[in-house]
Amino acid sequence: MGIVRYMVKEVMKEIDNKSREFYEFVLPPLDMFYDDNELRVVIDIPGFEKNDIKLTLKQNVLSIKAEKESEEKESTMICNQRPKTIDKKIGLPIYIKEGEEEVTSAKYENGVLTVVITSPKSGKSISID
Repeated sequence: MGIVRYMVKEVMKEIDNKSREFYEFVLPPLDMFYDDNELRVVIDIPGFEKNDIKLTLKQNVLSIKAEKESEEKESTMICNQRPKTIDKKIGLPIYIKEGEEEVTSAKYENGVLTVVITSPKSGKSISID
């Protein structure tokens, strides 16, 4: 009977690891809105403090890194669903030359991070004679 318990425990551990890998891949959920030469990226990352979140914009890639301390140091973790770290690179649907990256604002409130990125003016008007 001991081997069966051991095997069930190992299978459950493997399922937990795979589900964590999946959620790290799809998390955090986000929405993007584009209007008036601004791209607004809204990202759900609840459970983090504002100081735990680091943002980087390089060309058309927005990087989000967040890490928090474990709340229970001495307790045994039975179920671990909420991420303690987030390391996500988001490809933006706008082209930004290196050195022209401009974030208009970044705000974190109630677990929602909103980043507004100015889209560079591409092209110029040409008058027709």
